[in-house]
Amino acid sequence: MKISPAPPQIPIAKRVFDLTLIVIFSPLLLPLMAVIYLLVAVFLGRPVIFRQERAGYQGKPFTLYKFRSMTNHRDSRGNLLPDEQRLTAFGKFLRASSLDELPEIWNVIQGEMSLIGPRPLLVSYLPRYNTEQGRRHHVLPGITGWAQVNGRNNVSWEIKFELDVWYVDHWSVWLDITILFKTVAKVITREGINAPGNATSEEFLGILEGNDHAD
Repeated sequence: MKISPAPPQIPIAKRVFDLTLIVIFSPLLLPLMAVIYLLVAVFLGRPVIFRQERAGYQGKPFTLYKFRSMTNHRDSRGNLLPDEQRLTAFGKFLRASSLDELPEIWNVIQGEMSLIGPRPLLVSYLPRYNTEQGRRHHVLPGITGWAQVNGRNNVSWEIKFELDVWYVDHWSVWLDITILFKTVAKVITREGINAPGNATSEEFLGILEGNDHAD
């Protein structure tokens, strides 16, 4: 699927909002990230930072940074074990508290992400979106977003994408502030971290061929 044309520029107010919050909270965030870095190195090993190519604004690929939350344990044939077997108690804590997302602040500083926006997903998903779902790439991806505070991994992909597109159409600084406060509440309650029956969210397989509308 070809991503429909997006606005040529990100609103300046959104960029200022992101960088202002990062500067304000950096005295707290930097020491916290240093401690987590050391703990991940001890309990999960190296590399400490997980890197993965994701689709960003207008579908452009970029490298996303996170703290690793799984080990590299493999079976006798050298294949990685299933996610649920590599996700330790410490890794579950990182995900439940969303602390594994903190290195994405660097993506925000670089202008590849925003604090608030649709979550950046795999580049391989791009051909699987229908035209409406593809509009989620009309804004910068975010560390948290409207879908994350309205179900996160407990709702279907179709509903997540509807929420993402709603955010695209209704963005404002006040909406971003609302999402930030809701995110704090979700992190405290640890709601919607994993999809039912999965260590992480299930793969998005797209829509039925020849049908441009999600089921």
